[in-house]
Amino acid sequence: MFTAGTLAVRITLLAAALAVSATLAACGTSPTGRPQIKFKSEDEMAAMGEQSFQQIRAQTPASRDQQATAIVNCVATAIIGQLPVKQRFGWEVVVFDSNQVNAFALPGRKIGVFEGIFRVARNQDQLATVIGHEVAHVIAQHANERVSTSTAAGFGAQAVSAGGGAGGAAAGAALGVGLQYGVLMPFNRKQETEADVLGLDLMAKAGFDPRQSLPLWENMERQTGEKPAEFVSTHPSGETRSLNLNNQLPIALEFYEEAKKSQLIPDCGF
Repeated sequence: MFTAGTLAVRITLLAAALAVSATLAACGTSPTGRPQIKFKSEDEMAAMGEQSFQQIRAQTPASRDQQATAIVNCVATAIIGQLPVKQRFGWEVVVFDSNQVNAFALPGRKIGVFEGIFRVARNQDQLATVIGHEVAHVIAQHANERVSTSTAAGFGAQAVSAGGGAGGAAAGAALGVGLQYGVLMPFNRKQETEADVLGLDLMAKAGFDPRQSLPLWENMERQTGEKPAEFVSTHPSGETRSLNLNNQLPIALEFYEEAKKSQLIPDCGF
């Protein structure tokens, strides 16, 4: 039997969940046609990206390795050159003096690559896999989507907590867990898969061999060690990633052949 309080909590929980679901269904689509929620303007996201980039620069010195910097800039320039004309300008690329096996791209057209990436990227095509993937996150506005989705989730949890006193607070916490694993993380996995696909096409159009994406991610998997189960991870499993890349390879290889015919053959000295 439900008490009035229990029923109120359940009704509030359902209303909040429906509100969140409706919000998530709103707004535009990604470059692959996937529905997206985006609350922030491009200027707002660019300001957030700039702030984050400056924080990273304050904490991590720029690399003094001129060769590594030249290679990264060469690869990034080739990939950026394949973006729509209006998206090609204003990019800033920095190589950081850090052994982290990582790279990132931020709204506002900021690209950061840590020296440690060369421990897994063994040639220019594998480095292009990483940079293409990160640039894809930016052009697909994944940061905006993540911020907006988190905001919507927060509103839902707050609505539940406000609606049922102590019981509502407990329900809000439960909803928060459900949203984390049932909404936020799957969205992140979808974004990672989307960045893989878009990045693969970008690198191929720039004249980098998309087949090298597979050994790159295998190298990354070995370097980072054991992963949590895919269900509780923001990244797809190695098997899922390989499957997705293999499915996209025929299209990417067509772009690669077209690039070679057009004499787009990058030589980044790596």
